[in-house]
Amino acid sequence: ADILKITKNAKSDMHILSEQGIKLNNYFDLGVADYVVNCGDKNSLEFGTENYISMMDEMKKEIKDEGLSFIYENIECPLIEILFKMEKFGFQINEDMLSQLEIDFDEQINKLTNEIYLQAGEEFNIASPKQVAYILFEKLGIKAYNNKKQSTSASKLDELRYIPIVDDILTYRKYTKLKTTYVDVYKRLCYEKGNVIHTTFNQTLTNTGRLSSSEPNLQNIPTRDDVGKGLRKIFESKFENGKIISADYSQIELRLLADMSGEEKLIEAFNQGIDIHANTASEIFGVDKNDVSESQRREAKAVNFGIIYGISDFGLSQNIKIPRKKAKEYIESYFERYPKVKEFMDSNIRIANEKGYAETKYGRKRKISELKSSKFMVRQFGERVAMNMPLQGTASDIIKMAMINVCKRLKKENLRSQLILQIHDELIVDACESEIEYVKQILAEEMENCVKLRVPLVVSLGVGKTLYDCK
Repeated sequence: ADILKITKNAKSDMHILSEQGIKLNNYFDLGVADYVVNCGDKNSLEFGTENYISMMDEMKKEIKDEGLSFIYENIECPLIEILFKMEKFGFQINEDMLSQLEIDFDEQINKLTNEIYLQAGEEFNIASPKQVAYILFEKLGIKAYNNKKQSTSASKLDELRYIPIVDDILTYRKYTKLKTTYVDVYKRLCYEKGNVIHTTFNQTLTNTGRLSSSEPNLQNIPTRDDVGKGLRKIFESKFENGKIISADYSQIELRLLADMSGEEKLIEAFNQGIDIHANTASEIFGVDKNDVSESQRREAKAVNFGIIYGISDFGLSQNIKIPRKKAKEYIESYFERYPKVKEFMDSNIRIANEKGYAETKYGRKRKISELKSSKFMVRQFGERVAMNMPLQGTASDIIKMAMINVCKRLKKENLRSQLILQIHDELIVDACESEIEYVKQILAEEMENCVKLRVPLVVSLGVGKTLYDCK
């Protein structure tokens, strides 16, 4: 412990050393340090035969000079061992349920294939866009409005979904994608390594500070429709009678928008526990909160989340299927009602243009070279990044701090329950039966109190036998 180790990938070293019963401690991770210093810069450090000591000294100096000490020392470095433990523990899969899912998907795919062939009057390759286009637009003579190129993309075919064969083709695509992307991959991993899936968490990949997951990606398990969500039923606790606990931050980026912009109306709404989407609908449509319709709330929700990502009037009009002029009015009305949000967004772009980077509340920086591009579209992308990075990056800082605090508490209380997954603003814990209520309490306390903002952080908890039952 008294000897410093310099490594370019401490987490990978931990896995190798742990197989020999050795614990890695007192280390400086050059890869993580490089990520902290050069996030968003494609010309970052290349590891070769350079002197690791001089590289470390250079990194430490840059971290200090750039004001990134808190990000490296208090967030990224402590997170390395936590991610290692999450990867090592893994997520258990019910192989019987997985096999049944495979049978069900195969049955549906075969049934749809036969129905599509029957309606087409011939057999063809349903996976071939060219052959699908021929069947739909030439043989069957289906009129494809606003589709001169006869595209078979999901967005174009969705407009023709009222035609049975088109609906069947889209459903066939959904089942085949779920089978190849998830079921087949999980089956192979279970065959090779047993019924516990071990993902890899990528700490230095995204430009926002968020974690990503690969081999397999456990952050993209479907949540939208019932068929896709069914995949979540195969993920279960390792413990006998154990439960999976989900703890999800509620509207964290909107809460950060209120806090960081200082917009009093938003701060007041969150502090009073008011429905923020109904509140926005009331403001931009000029109606009483109690008279807001479901469609007005839905449109206000799209505006709320769209503003965070610097949405254009065209983008909003496409999202909620309204005329572009109307979308422009919604955005203008929003900024009239919440002027400090507009000031905050504009200042993010101005500061990024001046400094060349955007910054989170806790000092994480993302370099935005796109702002200097000669191409208008590239510059526009850079401006959207500059608007959103302070919010999305701060949210990622907070979830990482929460992970560290939750794991400290689980260790301090000597609990067997284990944090096993992070999905954007959500933490997943595998909890043994006797610890369930205590783990719920720890998650709520540590996640809601890991930072102090002008508005409360709120966590919604779910408990279930499987990942599906949590939601």
